Amino acid sequence: MADVILKGITKSFGDKRAVDAVDLHIHDGEFVVLLGPTGAGKTTTLRLIAGLEAPDAGTLHIGGRPMQGLAPASRDVAFVFQQYSLYPHLTVYENLAFPLRSPACRMDAATIDARVRQVAKMVRIDHKLENRSTRLSGGEMQRVAIGRALVRRPSIYLMDEPLSSLDAKLRAELRLELKRIQKELGATLLYVTHDQIEAMTMADRIGILSEGRLVQIGTPREIYTDPANLHVAARLGQPHINILPVGLLPGGEAPAGATRVGARTEHIAIARQDGGNARVDWIEHLGDQNHLHIKVGEHRLVTLADPDMPVVPGDGISVTLRNPLYFGHDGSRLGG
Repeated sequence: MADVILKGITKSFGDKRAVDAVDLHIHDGEFVVLLGPTGAGKTTTLRLIAGLEAPDAGTLHIGGRPMQGLAPASRDVAFVFQQYSLYPHLTVYENLAFPLRSPACRMDAATIDARVRQVAKMVRIDHKLENRSTRLSGGEMQRVAIGRALVRRPSIYLMDEPLSSLDAKLRAELRLELKRIQKELGATLLYVTHDQIEAMTMADRIGILSEGRLVQIGTPREIYTDPANLHVAARLGQPHINILPVGLLPGGEAPAGATRVGARTEHIAIARQDGGNARVDWIEHLGDQNHLHIKVGEHRLVTLADPDMPVVPGDGISVTLRNPLYFGHDGSRLGG
């Protein structure tokens, strides 16, 4: 495996700047997730590293080697796309073996067979090796697609929302599998998603992209508790952070220049109180917890609540803040 260093990487398509002067160092053996909405530049960043696009400016090194001018086949990277891209006429075994049979690999049949069976067992698809890919479920096909990247043992794995087309249960299972495999291999992995749960559960570090710029990078905990601005704060947290005007609710001491308050569930204290400063609008019942929708004057906020909390829609409550986040008029974070 190897580290990956991007310095000032920039890419435009016409008058649209897709990637804007990105600096990023992915350490050897690290699992980094790029998180952001559609159009943030996530996939373009992967394609620049893979060599499928050429940067307009900046430098890229993989394992200390400059990548300028190198074709994708010479970069020692493996790319897992959002769609499975399997060969439908081949069996699972043949799909997994295909990258190892290229002239560049020069592996003998016994080595290929051992590698394929090892990876098939790792991604838990070894019982389907003789099946055609068209006879697999969506989750099984994605396991084969991931396994086809793993057999090559490249310097870095690039994954572009590989779980997005799966149902929620399969996504949860494969998140665990992928993290387990990455740890077992000590692999360097750059993963793109717009799903905050994937980012929080798998990443060693999360990079937040916005309009082609890398706004902040840090551990999941750092990104959640210490966001650089409103955009970053809104990327993580369920329910989403509540953005309210300063002074709407009691509690906390706003720093100079603060115009907005960011309040997550842990920043909100609620007490049942007739004639309080808020009322319960409606309640989403989620089993082990509720989403409590609250109205404070004309403003709305959402917080998690114990399902046994004795409130119903229309009840008066008292809402106060404790150590919320503060932001200036431009969205930048203020205070500690």
